[in-house]
Amino acid sequence: MHRLLSSEAEQQLTRARELLASLRDALVRFGASTADEATLARSIRQLDEFFLLVVVGEFNAGKSAFINALLGQPVLQEGVTPTTDRIHLLAHGATTTRHLGDDGVEMLTADVDVLRDVHIVDTPGTNAIIREHERLTSEFVPRSDLVLFVTSADRPFTETERAFLQLIRDWGKKIVIVINKVDILQQETDVQEVVSFVREHATRLLGVSPDIFPVSARLAMQAKRGNPSVWTASRFEALERFLRDTLDETARFQLKLANPLGVGQALAGRYASIASERLTLLHDDLELLDTIDRQIAAYRIDLTRGFEARMSAVEKVLLEMERRGHQYFEDTLRLGRVMDLLNRSRVQKEFEDRVVGNAAQEIERKVAELIDWLIDQDFREWQAITARLTERQQKHESRMLGAPDIGSFHSDRARLMESVGKEAQRVVDSYDQQREAASIADQARTAVAAAAAAGGAALGLGTIITAAATTVAADVTGILLASVVAAIGFLIIPAKRRRAKADLDEKISALRRKLADALRREFQRAQERSAERVASAVAPYTRFVKSEEERWTDAVAQLTSLRDRTAAFLADFKQPVSSR
Repeated sequence: MHRLLSSEAEQQLTRARELLASLRDALVRFGASTADEATLARSIRQLDEFFLLVVVGEFNAGKSAFINALLGQPVLQEGVTPTTDRIHLLAHGATTTRHLGDDGVEMLTADVDVLRDVHIVDTPGTNAIIREHERLTSEFVPRSDLVLFVTSADRPFTETERAFLQLIRDWGKKIVIVINKVDILQQETDVQEVVSFVREHATRLLGVSPDIFPVSARLAMQAKRGNPSVWTASRFEALERFLRDTLDETARFQLKLANPLGVGQALAGRYASIASERLTLLHDDLELLDTIDRQIAAYRIDLTRGFEARMSAVEKVLLEMERRGHQYFEDTLRLGRVMDLLNRSRVQKEFEDRVVGNAAQEIERKVAELIDWLIDQDFREWQAITARLTERQQKHESRMLGAPDIGSFHSDRARLMESVGKEAQRVVDSYDQQREAASIADQARTAVAAAAAAGGAALGLGTIITAAATTVAADVTGILLASVVAAIGFLIIPAKRRRAKADLDEKISALRRKLADALRREFQRAQERSAERVASAVAPYTRFVKSEEERWTDAVAQLTSLRDRTAAFLADFKQPVSSR
């Protein structure tokens, strides 16, 4: 590659190496398969090797006969059955030799001038019975600088040839089509009909009209081996002239450079598509996660709204107790009951019966209903999340399984989604509503006991409330007793009644606020714990999705840019490159 290159060609070579190095780094960074990395590496190494002309086609299309005719010597074995069972690489040598390499490629040397600057590769048939032969052909194609695609005039452009030609096209190779065995056709119109047929289908497949040469390798070999009268009939002159023009130093340089660039462009495009597909998948995942976030937010809003409505029912019981207290003092604190007021225990007992009454039991019932409602909402939320995750997995299962298996993206994603789904399903399957309710009730009872200073976290909620209300009664009746025994007590009953009512109002209101605030704080903590459990279960997958979205967004941008830059570079080859 470095021999006799012009400064312009040297600049192109340097530019190509830099571009290919960037592409190689990008493929490594974004998890390309080892096989694809190796393909690009081999292609880059080809820059420092001989020009590689690869001959492909179905067996019995006459590939070996065509190469022999091109060389003018029977270097390769010919036959009516598949005779090429491995890749043959033909190079120049002073003598004819054969050597089988470790890679399964058989090296043949022959003293033929065309092989001084070009290596020719003969490959097994694309429809070889032994599929390993076809695999070798498919793997060798990316290394080619120019592909001669040989088809037969008696069965031109078969289905397997179409499929293989598409594979070559995807690697961005320069393709020349050779229609061999045209000597079996009787009329020139038959030859043109075959050429038109092949051109039509090849153009449709490749997107461009390829160079097509109808030839007879058999007649060409006869002409070169002593029967020049059949040379014109062989039609080989046009093909050889084309190859001489195509394989001059400048053209070889451009095709040699186009080889790794074409491979790079194909790989960049392939992995840009993979990255784009992954982004689409991740965007759907982000939408799912956003839906779950919105669902949790809506759940918390609905929970708060429903909680406040149920807390109002609890507070209503305390307000009703407050109202009964006012009425009790209206009825009790009057002159006609002065003697009763001297009996503190009686007043206190009456206060408990008339004012406290069944408020404690009613509050306990309301709180139990609130807890049951809260537990039911929590359970429904987990069920909804489980259903969404299951739907997501089922909807995209086939797509995930069919995606290119490179790196650990799909396995990591599937593992994390499965982990979230399993955790959500585990919560649903193991959700013990009685246990959850008992836990929240214990925490609420402890909070209420602390707020009411009842010191009875081990007691029932109703007992705690009764104890708190009784303390209020003792405080108020203590005030009454002190007032009654005062010397002027009988004269100031109305004033004491007003003070007692004010004290009761203050103490009952304070108790109501403490109890309500304690319950509210505890239930808010219960809501937060539930939301945190969901967020904690989803968090690993959320982090993965957001991280991978950033990674593959970057991949799409970089690989698309490299693909387009490579395509632009290849387009520059339409301009002539001068050689020294």
